[in-house]
Amino acid sequence: MTRAALLVLADGRFPAGGHAHSGGAEEAVKAGRITGAAGLETFCRGRLHTAGLVAAALAAAAAAGADPAELDAAADARTPSPALRLAARKLGRQLARAARATWPSPELDALARAFPKGAHQPVVLGLTARAAGLGPADAAYCAVYESVSGPATAVVRLLSLDPFEATAVLARLAPELDRVVDRAVAAGHAVCSDGTDALPSASAPLLEIGAEAHAAWPVRLFAS
Repeated sequence: MTRAALLVLADGRFPAGGHAHSGGAEEAVKAGRITGAAGLETFCRGRLHTAGLVAAALAAAAAAGADPAELDAAADARTPSPALRLAARKLGRQLARAARATWPSPELDALARAFPKGAHQPVVLGLTARAAGLGPADAAYCAVYESVSGPATAVVRLLSLDPFEATAVLARLAPELDRVVDRAVAAGHAVCSDGTDALPSASAPLLEIGAEAHAAWPVRLFAS
């Protein structure tokens, strides 16, 4: 394993398509729930402990060797919004394309054949981590960081928020990212012995409702 691979995978310039998605921040800005750094921090904290935790556990389980088809079904069951399911699969397809070119892997090839329209992004992320020689904790860290960095980057564009303030929000959340990763990795390992019922199912109804509203907008800066 080379830990430098984690830097490549977590780099915002890795061509996995995440830059086109706001993680629900665009709808939250329009609704007035995010108006500055304080609102961004509250939004990111909520997303971290719900969608971020679930994504990290799925990624950790995939990196630990759990069945990706079963994980994909579990991801579907934990994503009530059709718009979010579609976004997750589009992101998964794009990540798989980038990952297969960067870290060729029979497991990634098999996943692409089984899910030609894309598997859920966290599942692909976990298999990508395996292909890169990384472990479940590495995959979970990528997932939780994406869950907060995407909205932070989007809000800089949407509100012209000072990038220093957005980065400070991420720094303040760092200890909570560590705690969420610990929970996610424990759940991911449990999947291998106890099945996908061991995965967390933390919900964020406002994110789901917002995603459906956002999908109906005639003009959007971000895809989700």
